[in-house]
Amino acid sequence: MFRPEIILSLLIPFIGTCLGAACVFLSRRELSPRTQKALTGFASGVMVAASVWSLLIPAMEISEPLGRLAFFPAVIGFWVGTLFLLLLDHIIPHLHMDAEKAEGLPARLSRTTMMVLAVTLHNIPEGMAVGVMLAGLAEGASQVTLGGALALSLGIAIQNFPEGAIISMPLFANGKSRLCAFLGGVLSGVVEPVGGVLTILAAGLIVPALPYFLSFAAGAMVYVVVEELIPEMSSGEHSNIGVVCFALGFTTMMVLDTALA
Repeated sequence: MFRPEIILSLLIPFIGTCLGAACVFLSRRELSPRTQKALTGFASGVMVAASVWSLLIPAMEISEPLGRLAFFPAVIGFWVGTLFLLLLDHIIPHLHMDAEKAEGLPARLSRTTMMVLAVTLHNIPEGMAVGVMLAGLAEGASQVTLGGALALSLGIAIQNFPEGAIISMPLFANGKSRLCAFLGGVLSGVVEPVGGVLTILAAGLIVPALPYFLSFAAGAMVYVVVEELIPEMSSGEHSNIGVVCFALGFTTMMVLDTALA
């Protein structure tokens, strides 16, 4: 089940997070607001494109035997994924980058911990998406290809790079050591390979309902983009930079998915 190509696909997104977090060793100052908007916009574009090309379209293709109702599993899964992230957003205590008030259930956690939890919350649907694709690949689902799985892993790794930097750089600017800031960024991405492994282990249960799980991950990812990333990208000045980088991220992921599938 855990063939070399599957292990590699699991690790690629996490490596992207680690490389991004390692930027804290190379820079002496916090990321500028303009840079943060650009990176957030790029990550948003990648996630939206991955939701469409890597998850929703394959979900409907798998459901083609349903005829005119081929959309049904994708719609149901998408809504369940959206509501699941909405639930987590109200339960998990977390703090966004420029916010003063934490969201989720009240908890006596440090500001640093809640900032890491905020990015971890973003990474949950990404880990699920990779895990679902690899579960289908491990079980030999004909609609899931190694190229498609690698494209999704690479796309998420590319958008994880700025996420790793966005969490580690402010931690360093707020007084943490470079090593602690790096570990904070790395820790935010651990949920992805762990979630992927658990999903693959449950492959026998997931593959029969693969369209629902693919669209579930898509709904969860789109929720993160609309509820968290786009507001951060658009607030204040220089929002046009975020929009342009959104388009760049979207087309990058679109090219990866179609070229490698």
